[in-house]
Amino acid sequence: MDNFMYDDIILTALKEDITSRDITTDYIIPPKQESAAYLEAKADGIICGIDIAARVFELLGGIEFVSKIKDGDRVKQKDIIAELKGNTRVILKGERTALNILQHLSGIATKSAECAALVSGTRTVICDTRKTLPGLRALQKYAVTVGGGRNHRYNLSDAVLIKDNHIDAAGGIDKAIATVRGKIPHTAKIETETRNFAEVKTAVSSGADIIMLDNFSLDDIPVAISYIRKTDPRILIELSGGITESNLRDYAKFGADIISLGALTHSVTAFDISLKFA
Repeated sequence: MDNFMYDDIILTALKEDITSRDITTDYIIPPKQESAAYLEAKADGIICGIDIAARVFELLGGIEFVSKIKDGDRVKQKDIIAELKGNTRVILKGERTALNILQHLSGIATKSAECAALVSGTRTVICDTRKTLPGLRALQKYAVTVGGGRNHRYNLSDAVLIKDNHIDAAGGIDKAIATVRGKIPHTAKIETETRNFAEVKTAVSSGADIIMLDNFSLDDIPVAISYIRKTDPRILIELSGGITESNLRDYAKFGADIISLGALTHSVTAFDISLKFA
């Protein structure tokens, strides 16, 4: 990712962490003290955000940051991720911001890789959702791709996704699709949620490009997929709702094109990384 994609995020985080000065570091550590430090993995997983962590110290200034790995590399516990050398105060002031970002993105990449492995060998790909933390969407969606997942629409301007509340407010899937089709650019796709087989049939007859089977049971999914494939094979099929790592493989076996998982971003566990002075 280019610097302009994350500099504002880093600066916001640094301003949040240091409103005026670091009264612990500045009152304990001499201004010109130099130190060497390193980032160490505390678990096995996929690293993401190493260039962003380096940028934290670049913006603060005075630190030599040498990465030992690149985004997407798999590491094991106790592996050295990066080495730092320079002003001790700067290392201490940038430590938490760099680790917060690096740990969070590496957690997403690791989880995405685990889920992608679970659907390996099927036609299904794993996608994220818009269930992201405010201000961090670009970074979180980037981390999903680093882990081997795919991105769903980035925001509300990317594509039409007619959800249950749109359907109810518009008076039905057919009315919603007919209305929006005459107003969107020719390049935009139309996706609609469906909650039952009757809505699936309406979505197909109305010309949806993508149909989401939302919270369908394991018994109902193959019936819906078979109907869509036979009636209009161009339509992409997405599964969503109630899908976890424990049942992901079961859902992928049905042959849907996409399984979307909000958990990739909204509730992922941070990957454990520590900064230690050499």
